[in-house]
Amino acid sequence: MEHEAINLATTWVGWASLAVFVIAYYFIATEEKYEINKSKPALFAGTFMFMLIGIYYAINGLNPEAVHDELEHLILEISEIFFFLLVAMTFIETLLERGVFDLMKYKLVSKGYTYKKLFWLTGFLAFFISPVADNLTTALILSTVLFTIDKKNLAFLVPGAINIVVAANAGGAWSPFGDITTLMSWTAGKGEFVDFLFLFPASVVGWVVTAFLLSLSVPAGEPPFDGATEKKPIVLDGGMAVVYLGILTIVIAVLGHTFFHFPAMWGMMFGLAILKLYSFQLKRSGKNSFNIYVNMEKVENDTLLFFFGILSAVGALHFLGFLEYIHHLYDLVGPTASNVGVGFLSAIVDNVPVMSAILKASPQMDIAQWMLVTMTAGIGGSLISFGSAAGVGVMGKLRGIYTFGAHMKHSWTILVGYIISIIIWYVQFEIMGLY
Repeated sequence: MEHEAINLATTWVGWASLAVFVIAYYFIATEEKYEINKSKPALFAGTFMFMLIGIYYAINGLNPEAVHDELEHLILEISEIFFFLLVAMTFIETLLERGVFDLMKYKLVSKGYTYKKLFWLTGFLAFFISPVADNLTTALILSTVLFTIDKKNLAFLVPGAINIVVAANAGGAWSPFGDITTLMSWTAGKGEFVDFLFLFPASVVGWVVTAFLLSLSVPAGEPPFDGATEKKPIVLDGGMAVVYLGILTIVIAVLGHTFFHFPAMWGMMFGLAILKLYSFQLKRSGKNSFNIYVNMEKVENDTLLFFFGILSAVGALHFLGFLEYIHHLYDLVGPTASNVGVGFLSAIVDNVPVMSAILKASPQMDIAQWMLVTMTAGIGGSLISFGSAAGVGVMGKLRGIYTFGAHMKHSWTILVGYIISIIIWYVQFEIMGLY
C-alpha cells in the first residue's frame, strides 16, 4: 500500500533541501573552476536531501512509510538506467581494449581527407553511432579521434568538437537509448520504441543545418599524415565479434521491453552474460581473450554516480512538492511553448535533471508532445557547452580547446538548427500527423 506524501515545499525542510540542490548544482556547473568532478556534489545532494526529509518526518511524528515508498520507487527507477548504462559502457570499453576504435581512427586519418571532409565524417559518425552507443560515449570517442587527427589546429578542432556534440545529441534524440533523457522517457513508458524513430527527420535536418553553418569556418587543406611511421592498428581476437554481440544485446533489450515488458536493462544484463561467456570461450580456445572486470574498471563511474545523485535529488524535490509548479506552468502557457522552453532550460541546467523533473511532474500530454519534449531536452542541451553530458565530456577531453567561450561563439548556429528541428516536428506531428 502506498502512502500519500505531504506537500512540504514551504516548510523548513523544503527550503533547506532546495538550498542544498542549488548549491550542489552551482558546483556541478563550475566543476572546471573548482576541479571537483560533478558526481561528488550530485551524490551528496541526492542522498542528503532525503536524510533531511527523514529527520523532518521523525521530528514531527509523521508516518515514515511515505518516504520509504518513494525511495523504493526511486531505487527501481534509477537502477534501470544505472545498469543499462553500465552494460553499454562495458561494451564500449571492451571495443576500445580490442582496438576497434583505434582502427577507425587510422582509417579516417590515413585516407588523405581534407579538414572539411573529416569534419563531416566525424559528425556523421557521431549522429549514427550515438543512437546505439549513447551520446556521451560517442562524443568521448570521436573527440579523441578528432584530437588524434590534428592536435594544434584550433580552427578545425573547435567547430569539429561542437559538431560532434550537436550530432551526438541530435542522434541520441531519435533513439530510446541514445541519450539519458530518451532512455528515461522510454523506461517511464512515455513512448514505444518506434515512437522515438519518428523524430529522425527533425533531428537529422536540424543537425545538418548547424553542421553546414559550422563548416563555413573549417579551414581548407588536410592534416599531416606519415604513412611510414604510423602503422595500421591490429584488432585483437574477437574485436569484431564484440561489435556484433553489442548490436545483438541492443536488439534483445528492445524486443524484450517491447514484447515481454521486461525492463530494458534486463536485456542488457543478458547481453553482458553472453559477452562474459564469449570471453571464456576465447580463453578456452587459446586465443587472446579479454577480462570483463578489467574493462569495467575503466567505465566512467563518475558519470554513473552523477546520474544516481541528480536523479535522487530531483526525486526529493518531487516528494517535497516543488514539481507541482511544473503543472501550473504547462496549464498556463500550454504544452508546446513549455516543451520548447525546456530546451533552453536544459542548456542552462543540464538536460538530465530537467527531463527527470518533467517526468516526475508528468503533465497531461499526448504522444506528440512527449516526443517534442524528449527532442528539445536532448537537442537543446547543445546550446551551451555544459548543457549535456556529451558537452561536459568533450570539455574534459579537449581541455583548453573546447571551452565555454569557444562554444558560445558558434552557439547561434546551434540555435538555428534547434529552431529548424522544432519547425519540422510541428509540420510532421501537428499538421501532417505523421507519427
